[in-house]
Amino acid sequence: MRPDAPTAPLNIFVVLPKVELHRHLEGSLRLDTMLDISRAHGLTVPASIMRLSNLVQVHDEEPYTFANFLEKFKTLRLFYRSPDVIHRVTREAIEDAARDNVRYMELRFTPVALSRAERFPLHDVMDWVCTSTEKAAREFGITVKLIASVNRHESPELAEQVAWLAADHIQRGIVGLDLAGNEADFSALPFAPIFREAKESGLHITVHAGEWGGAENVREAVERLGAERIGHGVRVMEDASVVALARERGTVFEVCITSNYQSGVVPALSDHPLPRMLQAGLNVTINTDDPSVSRILLSEEFQLASEDLGIPIGTLKERVLAAVRAAFVPKDEQEKLIKLFEKELEL
Repeated sequence: MRPDAPTAPLNIFVVLPKVELHRHLEGSLRLDTMLDISRAHGLTVPASIMRLSNLVQVHDEEPYTFANFLEKFKTLRLFYRSPDVIHRVTREAIEDAARDNVRYMELRFTPVALSRAERFPLHDVMDWVCTSTEKAAREFGITVKLIASVNRHESPELAEQVAWLAADHIQRGIVGLDLAGNEADFSALPFAPIFREAKESGLHITVHAGEWGGAENVREAVERLGAERIGHGVRVMEDASVVALARERGTVFEVCITSNYQSGVVPALSDHPLPRMLQAGLNVTINTDDPSVSRILLSEEFQLASEDLGIPIGTLKERVLAAVRAAFVPKDEQEKLIKLFEKELEL
């Protein structure tokens, strides 16, 4: 939570039923859980929450840069030491979302990152995350689907393994494939055939683009990788022709306001292009990205959009419904969700 955030107005946004389309499991770990894991597995990390926080969370006194933001994940990758750890962090991520009145969530996870510390088989990692998600969703009364994520800086061969395993787990709740990572230095094009095949196999496609790279990366994701949704995508506003393409295609943007500021994509919160994206007729949704890394709740992102960016509450409710319509679920399930949210949002 932002230290200067007023508490009373936030209640409006906590009560608001919400949808999260862009939340990374690896960016959702609780600090006390990390300390428990480090003690149980003998990890060399600071023994105090405050010192550990400096390694895995972004603080106000730090440089808000791409490099600093990604640095947090080097420490986070140390913690995936057992099936029990993966079960725990998955359950807690879902519990935290439910407590914030998130009713529907697509939680993305990176099987390679979860497997690497102990060289777990990718298939086992997917099974553990699917099992934990199924149990936690029932326990906390939230609908959760999963998106398997691969990174641009890793090999297409590894991404292909993940894609085929994800397709094999569609019946277990994996609904999509995501391309993430450093778009400034690594092209998405080597992954295009893999993503086209994944789409043919029944997986939906979302791609991180237009965050640390320019608008042309958004075009590439839509036209070459078949992206239905774009992770972040805020730099689309740099090219009117790409804005027109996204508007024509109905491409959905998974915008993460605080993350875009902390990673240096926008120089100030007040400069965030979300209002201009809406004015341009783009289909925008509001998300957290990495709630633990950024020390935020989805409720706070909605509050920020309202109070700092001047977006009316009515428009924010429409964006929640837009996120429901963009959910990677079958048509009949989506229609039920739409009716539920229309009633609760009074739209």
